[in-house]
Amino acid sequence: MCGAVRFEAEEVETEFTVCHCVMCQRWSGGPFLTTSAGKVKFEGEEYVTVYQSSKWAERGFCNICGSNLFYRISKLDSYDMCIGVFDDKDGLVMTSEIFIDRKPGGYALAGDHPRLTEQETLEKYSEFAG
Repeated sequence: MCGAVRFEAEEVETEFTVCHCVMCQRWSGGPFLTTSAGKVKFEGEEYVTVYQSSKWAERGFCNICGSNLFYRISKLDSYDMCIGVFDDKDGLVMTSEIFIDRKPGGYALAGDHPRLTEQETLEKYSEFAG
């Protein structure tokens, strides 16, 4: 938001995922929308604060304005970048929702795509949780 942190990424997926877990709700104030990006290089990296939010993952944000930047599974060489940080969001398509059973009842996202429960999500990503 403030421009202190910029980034370049070479491998950006055009598909994005929506996470409804309680941790993401607290961090983002609602559903957390991310797309995978590889070979990410930050400009203004001194303004990026990284918080280890679980045994296997970390979250990064700008320590000037507080903007959320990414979620990263420690064992992977890629980032789940917040889609809001991209200058051009055209062409990004929502393809899945995770932790759907943790979503508040006051809204629903349209579309025919996979919606994984907490248990299904944890099973899918169990290889990273150890």
